[in-house]
Amino acid sequence: MTVFPLFWFLFSTISSTLPTQANTFPPCNETEKHALLRFKRALYDPWNRLSSWSAHDDCCEWNGVRCHNITGRVIELHLGNPCLSDSKISCHEFPLGGKVSPALLQLEFLNYLDLSYNEFGGAPIPSFLGSIRSLTYLDLYEASFGGLIPPQLGNLSNLHYLFLGGSFYSSNSEKEPPSLYVENLHWISHLSSLEHLVMYQVDLHKEVHWVELTSMLSSLSKLILYDCKLDNMSTSLKYVNFTSLIFLSVARNHFIHEIPNWLCNLNTSLLDLDLWGNQLTGPIPECLGQFKRLESLSLMYNSFDGPIPSSLGNLSSLAYLDLSGNRLNGTLPSSLGLLPNLEYLIIGNNSLVGTVSEAHLKKLSKLKILHMSSTSLIFKVKPSWVPPFQLEHLYMSSCHLGPNFPTWIPTQTSLRSLDISNSGIIGVAPTWLWKWASRINGLIDLSNNQISGNLSGVWLNNTIIHLNSNCFTGLLPALSSNVIALNMANNSFSGPISQFFYQKSNRTSQLEALDLSNNDLFGQLPQCWNSWSSLTHLNLGNNNLSGKIPDSLSSVFALEALHLQNNSFSGSIPSSLRDFTSLGLLDLSGNQLLGNIPNWIGELTSLNVLCLRSNKFTGEIPLQICRLSSLIVLDLADNELSGFIPKCLNNFSLMAAIKTPDGLFTALQYSNYKIYVESLILMTVGRELEYKGILKYVRMIDLSSNNLSGSIPTELSQLVGLRFLNLSRNHLMGSILEKIGRMTSLLSLDLSMNHLSGEIPLTLADLTFLNHLNISYNQLRGRIPLSTQLQSFDAFSYIGNAQLCGAPLTKNCTADDESQSKDAIEENEGFEMPWFYISSMGVGFIVGFWGVCGALIFKKNWRYAYFQFVYYMRDWVYVVLATRLNWFYNNLRSL
Repeated sequence: MTVFPLFWFLFSTISSTLPTQANTFPPCNETEKHALLRFKRALYDPWNRLSSWSAHDDCCEWNGVRCHNITGRVIELHLGNPCLSDSKISCHEFPLGGKVSPALLQLEFLNYLDLSYNEFGGAPIPSFLGSIRSLTYLDLYEASFGGLIPPQLGNLSNLHYLFLGGSFYSSNSEKEPPSLYVENLHWISHLSSLEHLVMYQVDLHKEVHWVELTSMLSSLSKLILYDCKLDNMSTSLKYVNFTSLIFLSVARNHFIHEIPNWLCNLNTSLLDLDLWGNQLTGPIPECLGQFKRLESLSLMYNSFDGPIPSSLGNLSSLAYLDLSGNRLNGTLPSSLGLLPNLEYLIIGNNSLVGTVSEAHLKKLSKLKILHMSSTSLIFKVKPSWVPPFQLEHLYMSSCHLGPNFPTWIPTQTSLRSLDISNSGIIGVAPTWLWKWASRINGLIDLSNNQISGNLSGVWLNNTIIHLNSNCFTGLLPALSSNVIALNMANNSFSGPISQFFYQKSNRTSQLEALDLSNNDLFGQLPQCWNSWSSLTHLNLGNNNLSGKIPDSLSSVFALEALHLQNNSFSGSIPSSLRDFTSLGLLDLSGNQLLGNIPNWIGELTSLNVLCLRSNKFTGEIPLQICRLSSLIVLDLADNELSGFIPKCLNNFSLMAAIKTPDGLFTALQYSNYKIYVESLILMTVGRELEYKGILKYVRMIDLSSNNLSGSIPTELSQLVGLRFLNLSRNHLMGSILEKIGRMTSLLSLDLSMNHLSGEIPLTLADLTFLNHLNISYNQLRGRIPLSTQLQSFDAFSYIGNAQLCGAPLTKNCTADDESQSKDAIEENEGFEMPWFYISSMGVGFIVGFWGVCGALIFKKNWRYAYFQFVYYMRDWVYVVLATRLNWFYNNLRSL
């Protein structure tokens, strides 16, 4: 029994001499702690990410700091943005900034430094980093560094991983994001241990020998040079020394040549080849079929032509193949159907032809994504065919699947997206379709076919639904609260519109985009819109809707685009619409709205498009409309507006600029899974045209067919970006703008049927892009200026101006016309006469006046003959005017 107490005493003694679990690791080095505190003080940390960095605590316990477990020396700094490890965090929310302090030089054993996804505001990469020789890992990716990459980084001979370039600048920032560049890459060849080299948006265009220099790195296994402005792949080389390379990505550069020979001679151990987003030309080489271990091949968005090489069928390990967005032609090789590991087959947006049969797909059992859209392929399989795969995404838009609805599609029970739009399907939708489709939680697009069927009582559950441009009938279907975007335009749906909006649901609708235009819907809009407050794009145009626009529509406060055109709405524009502060498009044209255009319209400062044409608006154009500086389309035509054209229209800054950023027109498109682009039918170049994808490039003012008077404001000539200007069918007077030649972007100009006078300004010939001109039926005079542009229009552009002459009119100019033109030019140039000319004119006037009037006073027969001539001329002018006016009104009535 004495053994146990002795054993316990020995165990207790030994245990007391050993460190406890809490003190297993030694504390950090004091010198390195103070160095880290100095490093912290130089940083900008608004989110207190480094709050644990306290002088009272062990620095090895600080957030982001890793120490050696024996020596306690700092070896790693993990200071990348926490968004990298937490998908719920935005990388814009927690960046570090400020300066990188040279205090890091005191961390003698630092081998890992990660500052990625931070915000250093364009500061240069510190050259002293090249003195931290112990570094094996350096990550400055997306950290917003700018300027020259210091060649001192070439001193880091132990470096294995190097990540450079990119900026996480906010997209709302007006500043250009900072970028890095190099004068040359000679320093890279000194990094003999480098395994991974990633450069993102680093300007490398000055280094033409990048292939030779990087291939000197015998240990390099991953090379990514993304969007680096490279334009040469050293095509003359046949061999390079990439002995360890398994991942090569040079996407989004500027290569305009064929794939070089050296790429075909790379190590056959290559796993990933990424050349997308260049302008590579020629055929896809057959040699790519030799990379038997290749798992991913991305050649999309280049200019490859010719057929798809059948040798790609040898890539038995291939899981990802993307050849989309090229100029590939020919048929789909059946060898692609022999790839047992293929999960992604993306060949859309090419000129492929021929038939796709079961043989092309027979062994693709792992296929998840099939993308054949925008090709001319004919998908022809037996009705009883059951695919060997279960797809998650199927895109076959503009392929030929019809005329019958594909019977193999319902076998795909895992689908999340289905696009078979414009695929030639004709006939009644199968009875199984809607119940089966309700399981697809993403996109379903059946648009631009000739599918028919009554959808009354159908329930739609998909997130994004495109059924537009078909032959569907009946009442509008019911929606689940999951639907985010619904397009059912261009069908034959009927019934009261209120029935759709009053449908009951247990959850609030999440619908953001709704297009029901071009149907046969009728009735008044509902008063209750609270359940539809998530709407941002609403199009109810071209139906038979009536009544007043309800004030309660303002409940849809986030609305960005509102189409109510070509219905029978009456009353005035409700004042509640002034609450639409995000509204970018408002189309109320083709209704029976009346009253004045409200002054508060100027409060809708986000407006890009304002269409109020073909209503019954009266009064003057409010000056407040000039506050809409973001307008690109102003259409007030065919109303009863009066008064002057506001001089302040030059405040439309987007019309006064030649180029404008695309980011200003977010309201003109809705993007969620698949883009829904706003469209508009406008009267331009003398006829109605639909503008859809290019709407953001339109710049138009149409004030035609009103009762506007006064002169054309000279300020309009400042709108140098304006492309369409129509002021016809008004009562405008004065001359055509003398400086109209400044408006060099004009494609269409219509000033017809006004009372404009004077000569056609010579600067009109400077409008070299003008393809539609109409200045007919005015009071213009003189010669039509000679130019290739103005003489290219036919006589109808100029008729109805009795004193106008010269080609293309048949009336030749006389000497009087020439002298009038000469006098007018001298007058317009503002010729300033010397005083003695003016005094001579005064004397001449007195002599001439009394010479004529004195003779009329003292000679009775002269006086009688003179006034008889005056009365004769009065009667002649009256007859001519009466006949001309009668002809004019008859022609106007026939228009």
